[in-house]
Amino acid sequence: MQSIRKLLPLAFVTLFIFSALGISALAQPQPQPETQPPIYLGTAWYPEQWPESRWDADLRLMQQAGIRFVRITEFAWSSIEPEEAVYKFDWVDHAIDDAAKHHIFVVLGTPTAAPPAWLTQKYPETLRIMEDGRRDEHGNREQFNWANPKYRELCRGIAEKMAKRYGHNPNVIGWQIDNEYAAESYGLDVQKQFQDWLKARYGTLDNLNERWTTAYWSETYSDWSQIPIEEKYGNPGLLLNWKRFVSDTYRSYQKNQLDVIRANSDRRQFITTNMMGWFDGYDHYTVSQDLDLASWDDYVGRGHLDPNRNGAANDLTRGFLRKNFWIMETQPGFVNWAPVNTVLDKGEVRAMAWHNVGHGADAVSYWQWRSDLNGQEELHGTLIGADGTPVPVYSEVAQIGKEFAKAGPALAGTSVHSQVAILHSYDSRWAINWQRHNQAFDPVTQIVSYYKPLREVAQSVDIVPPTTPLDGYKLVVAPGLEVISKAEAENLIAYVKNGGHLVLGQRTGMKNEDNGLWPEREPGPLTELLGGRVDQFYAIDDKPGDTVPVSGIWGNTTSKIWAEQLSTSAPDTKVLMTYGKSNGWLDGKPAVITRKVGKGQITYIGAWMDDATMLKAAKWMAETSGVTAEFGPVPTGVDVYPREGDGKKVFILVNFDKTPQTVTLPSMMRDVLNDKEIHTVSLNHYGVAVLQAK
Repeated sequence: MQSIRKLLPLAFVTLFIFSALGISALAQPQPQPETQPPIYLGTAWYPEQWPESRWDADLRLMQQAGIRFVRITEFAWSSIEPEEAVYKFDWVDHAIDDAAKHHIFVVLGTPTAAPPAWLTQKYPETLRIMEDGRRDEHGNREQFNWANPKYRELCRGIAEKMAKRYGHNPNVIGWQIDNEYAAESYGLDVQKQFQDWLKARYGTLDNLNERWTTAYWSETYSDWSQIPIEEKYGNPGLLLNWKRFVSDTYRSYQKNQLDVIRANSDRRQFITTNMMGWFDGYDHYTVSQDLDLASWDDYVGRGHLDPNRNGAANDLTRGFLRKNFWIMETQPGFVNWAPVNTVLDKGEVRAMAWHNVGHGADAVSYWQWRSDLNGQEELHGTLIGADGTPVPVYSEVAQIGKEFAKAGPALAGTSVHSQVAILHSYDSRWAINWQRHNQAFDPVTQIVSYYKPLREVAQSVDIVPPTTPLDGYKLVVAPGLEVISKAEAENLIAYVKNGGHLVLGQRTGMKNEDNGLWPEREPGPLTELLGGRVDQFYAIDDKPGDTVPVSGIWGNTTSKIWAEQLSTSAPDTKVLMTYGKSNGWLDGKPAVITRKVGKGQITYIGAWMDDATMLKAAKWMAETSGVTAEFGPVPTGVDVYPREGDGKKVFILVNFDKTPQTVTLPSMMRDVLNDKEIHTVSLNHYGVAVLQAK
């Protein structure tokens, strides 16, 4: 993040560069923006939809609200290139210049998520083939085939044109490639690419057949051309590798544009794409690795913010590149695509913004600025109405803008540092979702069931892939890490042997990297280290009386959804929790076991327990691992978000409880928003405090 904030180009240097590049349209002096703020407030602006005479009024309202960047052009291909090889950049030039006059920076989106009608008409092969075999049509977005060479050529062309024109513009701070990757194509051309991808991965059909156990149901392939595309029900190895192919293809689709942007732009301009939280259409770790920063679109939709599930999505995004991230889109009150498009409460938009910053966001941007006069999202929430005047939430966003400006110096150079990590993998989530065994076994819900109590105890949790170096963590928890490779297992074994505490949740270590069962029982390659195993797993029905009693050091509770019958094989493996009388198979059997290995420890939790018991379990994990919360205990409903760096420690507090709460601070701190020294702070519902340790 620091590299994108070093914005010191002089006007004459900029002019020299543009002249050398022969860009006559930009040969006029560029407005020189102010130093970039540590924390950005932003919005999505679509100047191409409005008369240029209106722009200044919009930008003036943005400036008054404290908005410091706008994202533009991500859906503007037909406005930039109305016909092939005919470009109209004047309006983009003016929009960037006008924004600069109001001290507003620009993030340019490549417009490739919405190809123009002339393109898809002239090159119909660029349209994607849907699962039912029909060709998609113009009139929506994401109708393109992300694997098609011609479409990639056209995407690269428009991205290169934009980069050559704006890659050295001092008011352009970054690039968003495309928009919310989501749609695949299923035609014969993509199938052939998938088959070639498999050949490169497996080498021979004999190897693939063996690793996928294709002798089952006579699935054995004798030619690569026989391998189909399957999305939902098929050989587990086929399903998993299709999703990996999708991920690699999105990475190469993105890199096709990223490379030409990077070759024609200043390094101070970051490159990102806006991802979608828990969306699992592709492996975000694969696609993120070439980006400068991760960003995501944070929408609640129906209802209200769940600070645990949403907080985990923030931490997931922070884990893509293991550094601060941006909220590229979020809702200004309500959306238009939920079954019931309820509005966030007054004060909740502000609380959500600070919740995001607390989790490591350095920017919060609202979608969108102004209501469209037409189009599929006419009724979506905005900051100003179609008439150009502010809607009620505008004043709350303006308050956020003032607070971001005031708190920026304290937050500059800070990030999130955690003692606890939760391991997450798309392979495992896909594998569980294809074979839930109990329809209620949602892998994200499982992750949150561990995340919620751990965050309450530790006040900060990282969510990272199992390949991450783990030495810096006192506690590592793996809920539902069903698919685990040999390399990942070796990483976890080394972590325990080096003194870490590894906690495994239900279904961990069941499958190998081909989505096939390990010959050992769960937790597969970690069984010997654990000194125990899963003898059998059971789906638990949600009928009254079907839950399984569990008791032990964390008290008395029940196991719902899932229960695993554990056993021990090493004399020093201890039983912490035991099942009570239920289906006969589980009666008296271990539900949770643990073993110390040298300076480290490994624990396996086989029961899906309630929140109260999981909080006791989290406290035990913290105590046995040496995990502490630096801020100390806070009242129920108050979230604490620590950020530190550059010699500073800052704590953001948000009260999500409906009743006012008073928090006693561990020491005297500076109330950043009110600029005073305090020892206690009172927070109303959705109240916020930004506190800097002395």
